[in-house]
Amino acid sequence: MSKVAVIYWSGTGNTEAMANAVVQGAKEAGAAVDLLTCAEVSGVDGYDAVALGCPAMGSEELEDSEFLPMLQEIEPSLSGKKVVLFGSYDWGVGEWLDNWEARCAEKGISLAAESVKANNTPDEQALENCRKLGAAIA
Repeated sequence: MSKVAVIYWSGTGNTEAMANAVVQGAKEAGAAVDLLTCAEVSGVDGYDAVALGCPAMGSEELEDSEFLPMLQEIEPSLSGKKVVLFGSYDWGVGEWLDNWEARCAEKGISLAAESVKANNTPDEQALENCRKLGAAIA
């Protein structure tokens, strides 16, 4: 059984709803899943797969007071694991996620499935895509 960490930061609850859908998909696919806020993360060594969720902040950037420092800490441990990204945005086209994917590529982190982004509150299609993300890394 694979062990999956779903790690997220959410300001309004949109990314949290997406995280819960990722958890649901991974559990339905048979994985053991831990749902963690970024403040609860002390490392990812015990996990086979990691799903990371963060909304777009400011000018299409990752949240930088809690999420980004945690991400910088675990990035060296993500190489060789199944990793997926998800999050919500309010305006623009979700460029922060493209930048985040590029950052992963630069750090040698390969993504196991296409990232999922939702404009504001995730609709049923976005939640279904999140469940598929969870299944993809289970």
